[in-house]
Amino acid sequence: MKKYLLVAFATAFCSTTAIAGEVNIYSYRQAFLTQQLFAEFERKTGHKVNVLVAKKGLLEKVKSEGKNTKADVIMTVDISNLYKIKEMGLSQSVNSPLVKANVPASMRDVDGKWIGLSQRARIIYTSKDRVKVGAINSYSDLADPKWKGKICIRSGTNKYNIGLISYMINRHGEEKAYEWLKGLKNNLARKPKGNDRAQIKAVYEGVCDIAVGNHYYYGKILDNQDQKVWANSVNLVWPDQSGQGSHINLAGIALTKYAKNKDVAIELIEFLSSDYAQKIYAEANNEMPVNPNVPMSDKVKSWLKNVGGKLKVDTNVSLSDVAEKSKDAVKLVNKTSFNE
Repeated sequence: MKKYLLVAFATAFCSTTAIAGEVNIYSYRQAFLTQQLFAEFERKTGHKVNVLVAKKGLLEKVKSEGKNTKADVIMTVDISNLYKIKEMGLSQSVNSPLVKANVPASMRDVDGKWIGLSQRARIIYTSKDRVKVGAINSYSDLADPKWKGKICIRSGTNKYNIGLISYMINRHGEEKAYEWLKGLKNNLARKPKGNDRAQIKAVYEGVCDIAVGNHYYYGKILDNQDQKVWANSVNLVWPDQSGQGSHINLAGIALTKYAKNKDVAIELIEFLSSDYAQKIYAEANNEMPVNPNVPMSDKVKSWLKNVGGKLKVDTNVSLSDVAEKSKDAVKLVNKTSFNE
């Protein structure tokens, strides 16, 4: 039986009929990551925000509820999940000129059926003591045999890794991506397990010398007094800065097909893409804004000192095209027996 966490900022889901001035959100994002944003939206607009949080099963819930769904919007992480919302027919187009002005075309669906809200880079963490600076610089380097038994990573079927593998397929073709994934598997220090934080901890403990994880987890570890020592044991490598640039993934939002509070839902999406909300997101979560008018946080900028304080992103790859390779990425994970 699936468990859901209801976070009621004003009211709980209590009616199947629309109530003016409220919006109902189904969210895969942890409550503490979005609570400040939703509170500000309520304060600025007077609308009520109701949030249902779950780790999994929300897309299936919206599909099974059909026209009776209470969800006005779905918030999720990872480009493959955003694409899946569209593929399952769960969303409708948002044609807001304000959203189009705030979010670059490369970070929203061509039909407006999902909109990116924040960026996250999949980066490489290396031991300060055991890996020389500059010894590894790219995603491709992860498959170099010289790193045999040196790398830690979470499950190959984890959404963040599926995003990276999908990117490699889109960038280099399926055959080369397969060889790369096979090489990466051969270099693992242990069976893939744990979350992104656990990979950095494993470097600190000497289990491995190199780890793969999203960039913002570094900030979460730095802010935790018990885990700060893990962060201090690693260097951050922003992949392919001398080449095509780093792979970027998205967290985002979609307006549901049967949204009963459509106007307020669109108003929320516009707010979340605004300069004001994007700055909150950047400062609170250490993620990178999608709105080009909003700079990344000073903390994240400080992590980019070794690449001149600015991140080079691979803009030659469409995130929608990357998302379409998700099923192929899962096939490669299975073909290489990556998790075994």
